[in-house]
Amino acid sequence: MKKRILALIMVTLFFNLTACNNSNGKTSSVYEISLSSDYDNSNEKSLSFFAMDTYMNFKAYGENAKTAVNEASALVEDLENKLSVTNPESEISKINSSANNAIKISEDTLTLISTALDVNKKSGGAFDITIYPIVKLWGFTTGKYEVPNKEEILKNLEYVDSSNITLNKKEGTVTVPQNIEIDLGGIAKGYAGKKAAEKIRSMGIESALLNLGGNIQTIGSKPDGSAWGVSICNPEDSSKQLCRIEVVDKAVVTSGGYQRYFEENGKSYHHIIDPKSGYPAENGLLSVTIVDEDGMLCDALSTTLFVLGKDKALEYCEKYGIEAILMTDDKKIYVTDGLKESFSIIDQTSGYFLAE
Repeated sequence: MKKRILALIMVTLFFNLTACNNSNGKTSSVYEISLSSDYDNSNEKSLSFFAMDTYMNFKAYGENAKTAVNEASALVEDLENKLSVTNPESEISKINSSANNAIKISEDTLTLISTALDVNKKSGGAFDITIYPIVKLWGFTTGKYEVPNKEEILKNLEYVDSSNITLNKKEGTVTVPQNIEIDLGGIAKGYAGKKAAEKIRSMGIESALLNLGGNIQTIGSKPDGSAWGVSICNPEDSSKQLCRIEVVDKAVVTSGGYQRYFEENGKSYHHIIDPKSGYPAENGLLSVTIVDEDGMLCDALSTTLFVLGKDKALEYCEKYGIEAILMTDDKKIYVTDGLKESFSIIDQTSGYFLAE
């Protein structure tokens, strides 16, 4: 039995990028941002650190830049302590072991669960934070990757249902029945980026770039006033940049089946699990990118739309005003109207083309 594990960061900045392999086998990115020749970079501060199981880099520009990135990174680490599903002292672990007892939670955890439940309802269950028992079966949280047998999946699907979560916003508590376990991994990094950006803005910073393991959160424009350029990798060859989106004060988050997967008996199994089947989503989509001011929403919806598939994803975007880029296995790229002017294909040899 041959197994091969790959963990890849999908979104990379399009400014003289260099990919670096870390000791844990993951891929991080180092950025050199091209600015005008007369730009004074004396107030530029950058901080790299490891949190939420990935490498992060915060770069800010301005008088308080050093303090801003330091405090923002501390905020992310504090969120990790609250939200980690593998930390026995986290709020999530306490919820998962509560056995139908109400657990007092922080405003951060309450916001995340509330948002997750809203997305779950709007998507018809395509995004479900009670998927954790299934994710564990596949080994994506433990590193012990294997294809579960059908009986195991069916048994654990009985516990996948966000309607079992009781959230009391007034009391600030959450209650889940026994055997129900939640995992905020599909939304937590986006929220961390959002809160880190708020912290940095509160310190008077008007230009910053936050990379949370491939989740991109921009603050304002580049210091020279131009837009940030974010490239999206070719989902069939992640070493190549396929297309580019220019953004100002937005988050850009991509989900793709090639980012994290294992192979068993010649077949690939990726980490984006369909909550209804218990198996990796297979619907013709190769990647989904969401662009929005709210990084938390980007994070949740990139997974949601990937599970929904192209047609339902586009319907969701139309109904709720979501801006997205979808790539399909027939090499078509679907770009919502609000992104078309800032979108471009940069690899004309890839075979990918804009769908009409």
